[in-house]
Amino acid sequence: MMDAPRVGGHGATGARVAETLRLAILDGEYTPGERIRQDELAERHGASRLPVREALRMLEAEGLVTLVANTGAWVSTLSAEECQELYLVRERLEPLLLGMNVPFVTDQEIQRLQVLADRMNDSADVEEFLMLDREFHLTGIDHANTSVLTDLVKSLWNRTQHYRRAATRLFWNEGDSSVHHDHQLLVGALRRRDADDAELLLARHIRRSRLELSRHPEVFDVRAA
Repeated sequence: MMDAPRVGGHGATGARVAETLRLAILDGEYTPGERIRQDELAERHGASRLPVREALRMLEAEGLVTLVANTGAWVSTLSAEECQELYLVRERLEPLLLGMNVPFVTDQEIQRLQVLADRMNDSADVEEFLMLDREFHLTGIDHANTSVLTDLVKSLWNRTQHYRRAATRLFWNEGDSSVHHDHQLLVGALRRRDADDAELLLARHIRRSRLELSRHPEVFDVRAA
């Protein structure tokens, strides 16, 4: 068997820069439409321009960054229509992935999901809720042997992260507690190992977020971000 190719110095640095920038975008340190200064990234990481460009190409492939030839790099934006389409795809595919994983989710993971659901219900901070919610939905989905579905679902989460943050702030201000009810029902379905119920609950949960976003087109205004 051939050994896997070694990652060269530039490749390793590029991956490190990409990981740091990815987390910064997902955490809201960069907003949609914001320009990414390559010289600042290079200085921050003590790197040359080459690995920085490699990092930006990686994130462009993930849909997080938009590169314009001979111009620069920006955090990618979504229109309301594009976000609705991504949510529709997620609404169909994420429940499928969850159902495939239900037979393999461990008791320890289900207990962790219960803890996360309870902490979200008690949380008074939007950013804490977002962090817990992301862990909740991505816990236990790596067991099934898939070639594209798991990575696709994670990509959909990443590409819509900013708009999920905006929608969460709206739901927070309006006092809608349905999301917490959904989380508790999902944990119950997983305890019963009921894949069909878990899929239906998750599809409804994602649909509610999609409809909430459709009610607030202002979150897609880059100037308001």
